[in-house]
Amino acid sequence: MKQSYKQVIVVRGDLKLTRGKLAVQCAHAAVSALERADEKAIAAWRRAGQKKVVLRVKTLQTLLSLKQRADTLVLPCALISDAGLTELPPGTVTCLGIGPADESAINKITGSLALLR
Repeated sequence: MKQSYKQVIVVRGDLKLTRGKLAVQCAHAAVSALERADEKAIAAWRRAGQKKVVLRVKTLQTLLSLKQRADTLVLPCALISDAGLTELPPGTVTCLGIGPADESAINKITGSLALLR
């Protein structure tokens, strides 16, 4: 069976970020997680169209739990903390990027989460 790869960005729904701020935080998470991925996964992900999914959680604690699970599965991930220059206090954790990595491995962590709408 052929492996498929994706990247997931998980954002905190409790922060009520503006669209622009949300977009920037997601971009930070995508780039930072990509920098931690291995070259084989990056190459396969790029060949397949760079699949990305943005999901949401309700609390910081849930986001931190997902980060811990990603670390346990040795998935490339990055927790993003805001610099505090605009909408949020410095150090506010906003989102988590996971992957690119094997889709089935990421789904073990994020498969039950809701899409960001």
